[in-house]
Amino acid sequence: MADRKKLLLILPRNERGYWGKVSKSGKAGFVRLSLPQLAALTPEDWDVEILDSRITPVDFKKKADLVGITAFTAEIPSAYAIADGFRKNGVKVVMGGVHVSALPEEALRHADSVVAGEAEAVWRDVLDDFSKDALKPVYRAGRLIEMKGMPVPRRDLLDRKLYVSGFNTLQATRGCPFGCEFCAVTAFFGEKFRTRPVGEVIDEIQGFDTRDFFFLDDNIAGKPPYAKELFKALIPLKRTWGGQTSITIAKDDELLGLYAKSGGKYAFIGFESLSEATLKRMNKSWNSPDGYRESIRKIHSAGINIIGSFVFGFDEDDPSVFKNTFDFIMENNVDAAQFNILTPFPGTKLYDALEKEGRITDRDWAKYNTGEVVFRPVCMGPEELLRGYHWIFRNTYSIKNILKRSLRSPSGIAYRIVVNLSWRKKAHRMPRVGALNFSGAGRKAAGV
Repeated sequence: MADRKKLLLILPRNERGYWGKVSKSGKAGFVRLSLPQLAALTPEDWDVEILDSRITPVDFKKKADLVGITAFTAEIPSAYAIADGFRKNGVKVVMGGVHVSALPEEALRHADSVVAGEAEAVWRDVLDDFSKDALKPVYRAGRLIEMKGMPVPRRDLLDRKLYVSGFNTLQATRGCPFGCEFCAVTAFFGEKFRTRPVGEVIDEIQGFDTRDFFFLDDNIAGKPPYAKELFKALIPLKRTWGGQTSITIAKDDELLGLYAKSGGKYAFIGFESLSEATLKRMNKSWNSPDGYRESIRKIHSAGINIIGSFVFGFDEDDPSVFKNTFDFIMENNVDAAQFNILTPFPGTKLYDALEKEGRITDRDWAKYNTGEVVFRPVCMGPEELLRGYHWIFRNTYSIKNILKRSLRSPSGIAYRIVVNLSWRKKAHRMPRVGALNFSGAGRKAAGV
């Protein structure tokens, strides 16, 4: 009987910024599915271990035949250090993920092999070639996988005591047809919107040991007929859930009603900008600031809480964008908000455009965490952009403003307070910012 081989799958850590950190209790947040999914695709003659280095330090002396690492851009420095450490001890390393797919030659300086694209399409080939001592430098997924018959992720390999919440996460769809210029989703998962059979999704949810779960899909309602079928099937399960969706859900009364009736208690919505010109340029013209207020009212009326996402640093943004966005959030009682500094991730249209214009100022990938400025804005200076980002975060999550939004309705108030206090902890790790000059519309930064 041949010796069993050991596969060690590692999730690196984000060394900078405010996101992806463990709590004071030493626990991480949502479970990321890429490594449990790969573990489920690995043949039974392999022993598989998953190490989340956000929680557990990496032991480079740990016995392993092959190490697999995936990472977001901000985690790549940590990923490369981990890969270098294992290779120094003679262990083969294969790397994958969005960043590696965009810059495979860079990753090959730290890995024996890289996977570009969805690993499911080539993972068996990687393992077979490793067993033959014939690893190729690059494995390119030449196709987008179909989601029918996907194995259930190996959550049994994770220690649920190490996660604050959101242990049960899943995917029902992949891809996005919108192609926003700053988003890496389309570059990695493609513009084709793919769906899992509803029955397979329901079977996976019925295996969860918690009443609540979270869809990791980039837009769970991106294909309304599919979403309606899925939501109808969820109703008898009497679960509670949340997911990412677009504001357009408010335009379909049946879809919105089913979202709520099926247990959808909150929706993460990418508003991104309050500028018509910005939305049009980023290929998100189906979003309309004029319609935001009515859409928010309808979503709230359905009993759904809104976590809004906003991005600062677009070419049309001057310092007034922070006060305007803050006022919009408070006037419309957006339940919680996430703010991001525009970040040119490798592989995106934005990266290509700013690279061509010579506006990328920093390639320390650890800074690509959406909380630092790594490019030259047009209508404000980099320091103004950073100060405005800190200002709106701290003001949105002051106790007074948390209470104002949380008390908008008795229904769901406990959830809103808990979520806001969680975001407040992040916001108040940021520097205090004094009064800002919110004027200067149309001002151009020097040198652009």
